[in-house]
Amino acid sequence: MKALTYISHGRFEMTEKPKPVITDPKDAIVRVTLSSICASDLHILHGSVPKARPGITVGHEMVGIVEAVGSAVRRIRPGDRVAVNVETFCGECYFCKRGWVNNCQDPDGGWALGCRIDGGQAEYVRVPHADNGLTPIPDSVSDSQALFTGDILATGYWAAKISEIQPDNTVLIIGAGPTGLCTLQCVGLYGPEHIVVCESDETRRRFVATRYPGVTVTSPEECRETVDRLTDGRGADRVIEAAGADTTFEAAWQCARANAIVTVVALYNSPRMLPLPDMYGKNLTFKTGGVDACDCGEIMRLIAQGRIDTTALITHSFPLSRIKEAYTLFERKDDNVIKIAVYPD
Repeated sequence: MKALTYISHGRFEMTEKPKPVITDPKDAIVRVTLSSICASDLHILHGSVPKARPGITVGHEMVGIVEAVGSAVRRIRPGDRVAVNVETFCGECYFCKRGWVNNCQDPDGGWALGCRIDGGQAEYVRVPHADNGLTPIPDSVSDSQALFTGDILATGYWAAKISEIQPDNTVLIIGAGPTGLCTLQCVGLYGPEHIVVCESDETRRRFVATRYPGVTVTSPEECRETVDRLTDGRGADRVIEAAGADTTFEAAWQCARANAIVTVVALYNSPRMLPLPDMYGKNLTFKTGGVDACDCGEIMRLIAQGRIDTTALITHSFPLSRIKEAYTLFERKDDNVIKIAVYPD
């Protein structure tokens, strides 16, 4: 089968690999019907994910049809349409029992697909712990609607959830890339008084302003002034940093009010400094790290109910055989690309 493979630092290549087979009773084999490229894939390409193993098939955003299941799989059956979770998790270890599935202690737990084991920018993928790692797609939900369930939508849902948003809050989201846009929809589920989106790209600012008329959109240069105007100078009650640019971490804590929660879901290419002397007295709570993607069932229900719709994020489509062209477009952010759907040849 065709599989986009991580060869070495800075090099992905399309290779031929054997079709995956079940190696554990908890496995499932999924025929990929639609996948996508994530910024995390670019981080692997450029060496920013030390755990990534050369030789693996990349890709962790995908939906498909179950072809086979192991003898211990109970929830999923061959023929089911499913969204694949970015994280595979055992559900039984210390961390899983507390909902911290990103830290699953199983060898194939946490973010394994497309990082430590073969992922889904291929024709087929083996999914360990299939009962936890696969979410059935209702007949009323299309592949395009379900595509981001297991990763960037799960990230946005998790970010909103751990930010403890209250109805009287002003929530600042930094970054209107794919993760920021998914976060925006999930923050809206909590009904805060104000949602502010800060984005440097004018095209994406227009995208947010057009599709989410109740949201305040601002540039980085005007962000702090905009937040202060809405909060009588206090600053944002909740800040979610979803951009990962050179200046966005600093902007996140500077725009937060005293005693605010700052949630960092961005993946950075280099370390960020915590300037504690400058922060002294703000009494901020920081929440950081990888998504705990254990709410995909609820996300799928929200999609089916029409309360979440991310199909507008898919701006381009490519066949799997041209996925390297898609990577170039995505990395350069050409042609106002937001997300790319990759379909089988």
